[in-house]
Amino acid sequence: MQAVTAFQEGRVADAADACRAFLRDNPGHAACLHLLGSAEYALGRLDAAEENMKAAIAKRGDFPEMHRGLAQVLAAQGRPAEAAEGFARAIALKPEDAPAHYGLGLALKASGRVEEAARAFAQAVILKPGYLDALNALGILFCEQKMFAEAFDCFEAALAERPDFPEALNNLGVVCLEMGRYAEAATYCERALELKPDYVAAWTNRGNALRAQERWEEAIACYGKALILAPDSLEARNNIGLAVLHGLKNIELAESHFRQVLAQSPAHVPALTHLGIVASYRGAFDEAVALYEQALALQPDFIEAQNNLGNALRAMGRTSDAVETYARVVAAQPANADAHHNYALALLENGQYDEGWREFEWRWHTEQLAPGRRNFAQPQWRGEAAEGKTLLIHAEQGFGDTLQFCRFAPMAAAKGLRVIMEVQSELVRLLQTLPGVGKIIARGDSLPDFDLHCPMMSLPLAFSAREETIPSDAYLSANPEDVETWKSRMPDDGKRKIGLVWAGNPRRFSVELSVTDGRRSIAPELLAPLAEIKSAHFFSLQKGKTPPDALVMTDFMPQCRDFADTAALIANLDLVISVDTAVAHLASALGKPVWLLNRSDTCWRWLRGCDDSPWYPALRQFRQTQPGDWQSVVARVVEELKRTA
Repeated sequence: MQAVTAFQEGRVADAADACRAFLRDNPGHAACLHLLGSAEYALGRLDAAEENMKAAIAKRGDFPEMHRGLAQVLAAQGRPAEAAEGFARAIALKPEDAPAHYGLGLALKASGRVEEAARAFAQAVILKPGYLDALNALGILFCEQKMFAEAFDCFEAALAERPDFPEALNNLGVVCLEMGRYAEAATYCERALELKPDYVAAWTNRGNALRAQERWEEAIACYGKALILAPDSLEARNNIGLAVLHGLKNIELAESHFRQVLAQSPAHVPALTHLGIVASYRGAFDEAVALYEQALALQPDFIEAQNNLGNALRAMGRTSDAVETYARVVAAQPANADAHHNYALALLENGQYDEGWREFEWRWHTEQLAPGRRNFAQPQWRGEAAEGKTLLIHAEQGFGDTLQFCRFAPMAAAKGLRVIMEVQSELVRLLQTLPGVGKIIARGDSLPDFDLHCPMMSLPLAFSAREETIPSDAYLSANPEDVETWKSRMPDDGKRKIGLVWAGNPRRFSVELSVTDGRRSIAPELLAPLAEIKSAHFFSLQKGKTPPDALVMTDFMPQCRDFADTAALIANLDLVISVDTAVAHLASALGKPVWLLNRSDTCWRWLRGCDDSPWYPALRQFRQTQPGDWQSVVARVVEELKRTA
């Protein structure tokens, strides 16, 4: 028949015309009606295809291919439930029809019947080993269900059947990305691109794999290639924004990319969320909250937006709201370490110490802190009776954390444990003054034998520390000889001796921490009003920075070798005024009065709604009332210095 030949040769329009001509003389011919329906389907005329295929089935309903063809048309029309019924009828007539099982799997998946879809795809592969489309579809389904090992096996089987299958290579890259095997992911995507250089998804996924390895420039180049091939690719545009933000730390350029995504698709949930992150980095937390809420109105189960909403609420001081938000996240994703860690910080900031310290143990499962976890064979001490045992307490994170939490070591010694401590080398001399500690070891030196260990910031959990039980008396002291040495160098002018710290440590490894460091630091020129205090002599306690020109001060810090030297210098001062840095902890641990200049999005340890601290009785807080407003903070300090002169 002329129509069949034309259809087989790809001349679909000619085939349709031939079918119509034949049907004028042979109305109701089932096979021709079905062929005409197939031609109409190929031409995109779905209504006509449905009409002709249904007419064919009405004449001959015992042909499974006719039911399969109609089901394909119904699926293309977005009617998956009806399509599934059609494929099922085809299978009932011909159970060994592998394409019908494959089509049934697609229709069931589109209907949300995932387990049944998986069985249909698997049956298609059983009936037709090496069925590439079915293997690929089953792998994608497994991947969507987070069954990555099963997905990997499917894509590998497809690749074994056809080594030059770029889609399977790209999908293997996606699976490796999800499994954290980033180098392999990049390699699979590269192989896909060798076969199909214009494969946009593979360029994007290779960029994702490189971004995960912090190969920022290469990742950006991949996303750029994807955008050349597909200028409207929202995923590539969004991801290039992420690479620019976290890799180049260029907040403005990243924001422009996210806004371009939203210009194309105002309901793009990831871009809304990432724009919220940018707003938070700018200190516009109310704007960030609005963006996260907009994203969640569109997709209530988008965990990234929920988690970041909690971050923004906490930064705004809405700590109880943040606690509730994080609680919802961890309920939805009990294994989400970042959410648990954020939940812990919010609980601690809210003064909910019992639950907060428990949740804080999740820090060791976060991407940021997991590399620092010490996997000792000895068990972690959790406060149980262990008299006579040797306990290794090891420092973690920054100098300030060590100075704040080393206070618990004497409590462990009081329980009968022999305590040794491993700390940063800059703190070894100072912490030798800590009562009850048998030995102080510099991080990196050989460790002696020990029976138990405890990360330093897990000690509050071991002691079930609450606000009323935190040991808050001065617990560190300076070497008396060093104190006298510094005293002899200080001017004897009868003025009040005040130490100043105005900046944090800029050596941060992520854009988030860099931004936070910028928010806790004060531009030196903003300290100029302190020059009004003629009754004070200011001393720089700022390491590695030149004192501001606007304020005359003495700078002994280049001569301070370690924290023991700084402690001896502080011992000669009357007051320390500091932003949130290790020096604030050091001076407080020595029992010196400290005025903490605190940013609006405070660290969890300083709580909310108070100007003092349960950690340090002699510490007083001067908080920002608005993000970035250090001028009013300095003005309040000046007035208080005048009042107490």
